[in-house]
Amino acid sequence: MKIGAVMFFTEYSMSPVALGPALEERGFESLWVPEHSHIPLSRLTPYRLGGPLIRPYYDIMDPFLVLNAAAAVTTRLKIGTGVCLMNQRDPIHTAKAVASIDQLSGGRFLFGIGNGWNQDEMENHGTVFATRHKLVRERVEAMKAIWTEDEAEYHGELVNFDKMNQWPKPLQKPYPPVIVGGAFPYAARRAIRYGDGWIPRADRLEQVGVGVLIEQFRQMATQAGRDPATLPITIFRVPEQIDRLRYCQQIGIDRVVFSLPPEKADSLLPILDRWAALKQQLES
Repeated sequence: MKIGAVMFFTEYSMSPVALGPALEERGFESLWVPEHSHIPLSRLTPYRLGGPLIRPYYDIMDPFLVLNAAAAVTTRLKIGTGVCLMNQRDPIHTAKAVASIDQLSGGRFLFGIGNGWNQDEMENHGTVFATRHKLVRERVEAMKAIWTEDEAEYHGELVNFDKMNQWPKPLQKPYPPVIVGGAFPYAARRAIRYGDGWIPRADRLEQVGVGVLIEQFRQMATQAGRDPATLPITIFRVPEQIDRLRYCQQIGIDRVVFSLPPEKADSLLPILDRWAALKQQLES
């Protein structure tokens, strides 16, 4: 089971140029970065953890720039968006960004995507809240065409373009894994329909039971004609508890990702060392 870390990078946090090598030196597999383009001062959608949004949501840096900085100073560490808000992104520009970072990183990019929860934020981008799920699916399908075809075209209800050229193509073939984030069952169904994996959050899985929902996801995949082995599961925000990590390992979770606070090295390096010790216990 692979282990990665996720963090909101801000001007007051440890930099990706420092954190990337620190993760790689300790044998961690991946670094993930969330995305928010901005935070409107209105709030149609309540913050799911309750209360006001925490400050890092307002201050987070662009994920592609952060990840490229980390990739430039590492050689093995995989870099992932956790998650890229495709409901707010132009698919043609994003296809080029994904292909470019995959080339620049030597094929280490993991394309985690999500459909978003902040209605005000997405509507500022012209996204209709009620049709955001269809919009993301069509944008992902359109990007796959761009990545795999020399003369790509796509004609959907919400995304439409005639034949066009775009290079570079991704280094990974046919393209970096598209890992769909979100809760069970709706995001799980989207992952099965057009994804290469699923990203649920540990706290949401535990409301019903991690093993119960993972087994249901695999049954859904089989019923839809997908081999569950081709849909690896990445659980985000896992607790720092060896018994829960061992359970994830036992039920065949591909990857777990722990959260780091947006702080400096003196706060983060001890956390990395504790997780490195847990990693050694899992491997022993």
